Amino acid sequence: MSDTRIEVNGRRYRLPAEPTVVVCVDGCEYDYLECAVDAGAAPFIGRMMTEGTAWRADCVVPTFTNPNNLSIVCGVPPAVHGICGNYFWDPDANDGRGAEVMMNDPAYLRAGTLLAAASEAGARVAVVTAKDKLRRLLGAGMRGICFSAEKAAQATLAENGVDNVLDWVGLPSPDVYSAALSEFVFAAGVRLAQTRQIDLMYLSTTDYVQHKCAPGSEGANAFYAMMDRYLAQLDALGWAIGLTADHGMNAKHDPATGRPNVVYLQDVLDGWLGAGAARVILPITDPYVVHHGALGSFATVYLTAGVDRDATMRRLADLDGVEIVLDNAGAAARFELPADRIGDVVVIARRDMTLGTREREHDLSGLTVPLRSHGGLSEQEVPLLFNRRVTRGDAPHRPRNFDVFDYVLNRTES
Repeated sequence: MSDTRIEVNGRRYRLPAEPTVVVCVDGCEYDYLECAVDAGAAPFIGRMMTEGTAWRADCVVPTFTNPNNLSIVCGVPPAVHGICGNYFWDPDANDGRGAEVMMNDPAYLRAGTLLAAASEAGARVAVVTAKDKLRRLLGAGMRGICFSAEKAAQATLAENGVDNVLDWVGLPSPDVYSAALSEFVFAAGVRLAQTRQIDLMYLSTTDYVQHKCAPGSEGANAFYAMMDRYLAQLDALGWAIGLTADHGMNAKHDPATGRPNVVYLQDVLDGWLGAGAARVILPITDPYVVHHGALGSFATVYLTAGVDRDATMRRLADLDGVEIVLDNAGAAARFELPADRIGDVVVIARRDMTLGTREREHDLSGLTVPLRSHGGLSEQEVPLLFNRRVTRGDAPHRPRNFDVFDYVLNRTES
């Protein structure tokens, strides 16, 4: 199979010469790995860093889960595949009247995935994701095994390519708000490697721990120790491993009080322009907001006819806590985003701040620890690790997380 090459979205890939897994560790900035290794909690990851290949890479902005996971499996930025957030304003929804919707339907995907193309070419492909919100996007057009840890108990042969998942993984159904959800992903990956003939596998975790625990903390090191054990098992089984992340994570709270640092943009714009003149969309929004209250560092703004866009942008740029304000064309060009899905204005908060809509619309009762979140430029750096020596060749740019399949399939040294 190693002599077979496929083309996906303008990039060529060699089908796996050996069993290959790519792992997307949700919310994993590079510091988490270094701290866990330094603490002695992650010896195998330490070996990947010293005996394999370890780089600092960039992820896609907005630094959210869906756009980055889809960039990884498509090998291209959101301008090509179309998924630019977890949530967006769809002008065609609601019988053409528009609506705020989750961007988790494969109908929103504008490009094919490497996973689908590999399975079509004869590779045996498996996908395990933590949350079900990603399953249908990652599995779009793919033949093989595809299920989520969240819905593992409901997996069927007809829909997921596998059944009785809890029995053969040997773990109970995990709570969606727990480290156990990610552990189930790793455990399932190891069991697939042990019991099924799989050529190519994609594992995607959840950032529940990273939203609560800073790098080097007891909770973070325990999480990476768990991950380390499963990665070591995959390595011992002879698998080539590529590891990256969808985004980093930063503290977004007042260190003195622990209160979240938030600019409530809809409240601000309503005060300036009047109710109904602007609509703020938070692409971080998804069904799992308990650990972040739908507060991230990236927002899009839709303005009604007659609103002075440039004047509004200048006022937004002057707000304390705002780092960058771009118009539609500027944001689409700088971050390689689909212009028709990002509104008239894009607002990005600085490292320690988040953006909200109206204060009354955010339920922060689930924040049991000070807020950590993501979405902006400050969460763009992610790890890119391999358990093999990988050559960059004459790559003209800093590595990106969506280069991971190219590196692990095309550029590993024998």
